[in-house]
Amino acid sequence: MQATGTQLNYYFVCHRKLWLFSNGIQMEHNSELVEMGKLIHETSYADRPERFQELEIGPVKIDFYDKRNKVIHEIKKTDKLEESHRWQVKYYIWLMEQAGIEGVTGVLEYPKLRQTQEVLLLDCDREELKLIVTEIEKISSSESCPPLVKLGICKNCSYFDFCYSGEE
Repeated sequence: MQATGTQLNYYFVCHRKLWLFSNGIQMEHNSELVEMGKLIHETSYADRPERFQELEIGPVKIDFYDKRNKVIHEIKKTDKLEESHRWQVKYYIWLMEQAGIEGVTGVLEYPKLRQTQEVLLLDCDREELKLIVTEIEKISSSESCPPLVKLGICKNCSYFDFCYSGEE
């Protein structure tokens, strides 16, 4: 199994969300926040498709790849989950290396905040990613869904109603 960028992102956000998504329970289509993120992706850099390409490596879809400069561009709506965003880009760089493309870097872009951040993959990150992918596979293939962990970000999550439907 090759983890997707979404799965890697969810690993850092919520293991329950990761399990649900990986097991075919996908609620993102009901989320206004997800729709807003897609809109930001599609409209923030209108000239990108002319210069850069969307890239697929197996089940992984990279927003934009600048082939000439070997730079992955990942667009996000907000920096509230910055750690998960950084690891997602590191994962993409790692996958590019596994495909034989060396010297790739990444840029996280937050158009609404007018911020960008360079992302580099270090040797220690490569080792960590091996462990993370193993954990994602373990969580995703588990027979049971991880228990609910109440987090501050839950109320904005597309899985909120699903997770909290039995809560009082």
